[in-house]
Amino acid sequence: MGQKSKIEWTDATWNPTTGCTKVSAGCDHCYAHKLAHERLATLYSRQLPVVQTPENTADPFSVRLWPKRLEQPAAWRKPRIVFVNSMSDLFHADVPDAFVRQVFEVMLKVDRHIYQVLTKRPSRAVRFFRLNQDLFPAGRIPDHIWMGTSVENQEVSYRVAHLRKLPAAVRFLSCEPLLGPLDLKLGGIHWVIAGGESGDEFRPLEESWALHLRDQCRSTGTPFFFKQWGGRRSKAGGRMLGDRTWDEMPIPDRIPENVAPVAISLGGKSHRRKRARPELEGASAAA
Repeated sequence: MGQKSKIEWTDATWNPTTGCTKVSAGCDHCYAHKLAHERLATLYSRQLPVVQTPENTADPFSVRLWPKRLEQPAAWRKPRIVFVNSMSDLFHADVPDAFVRQVFEVMLKVDRHIYQVLTKRPSRAVRFFRLNQDLFPAGRIPDHIWMGTSVENQEVSYRVAHLRKLPAAVRFLSCEPLLGPLDLKLGGIHWVIAGGESGDEFRPLEESWALHLRDQCRSTGTPFFFKQWGGRRSKAGGRMLGDRTWDEMPIPDRIPENVAPVAISLGGKSHRRKRARPELEGASAAA
């Protein structure tokens, strides 16, 4: 489960926790919430939630822990880029510190993979790091664990300042769904992902927002990855921004398999050829 992903900027998804709570505009049409209440509802409802109230027990998207899934990365022999908790947020208030520690212990031990930890709660990530210094004897998060936060509009750009407080080799932003123009200070940020919303109630992405963000990245030398325009289906609008696709990664020689077959190197950075290729169907998230 989760060994492959169609998300362009990763290879696999790993969900030791599932469930979350909507906290900002980017959550309004959450794909994970929709999946949890539809085709994954029966599976998720088999596991008791962390906070066991009648409401939470009935809600398949309440936060749940899946300890057996902690064994998954060790079983993956081939190194891969792993999106941690595509169906949750590791730093949600309902995830106990002890379980967050277990997740980090796995990532620290099974270090052949790159782990992408994305959160809308970077302030808790900072607190966790400061309270668990014994996990990080070098005083920093190891290079193979990338730490990111979601910034869908200017209103939540304060998350960038919290993320900067984490001593990580790769700090990244996911500006997806991009819901408005962003003016960001990208110092100390090593990668930016952008993309439009998908689903029946998608909010259209304006080209000027994407181009402005791309140009900020270019002016600061920050790798930029444009995932999709979005639409009723995630691949409906394709991935071209301007006259090309943008698949830059913070480590140029670690490119997800979804884009690697047509990636080339120009000026020390990863780019893609302009030739078209068949789009993958749908965005996959591990249950």
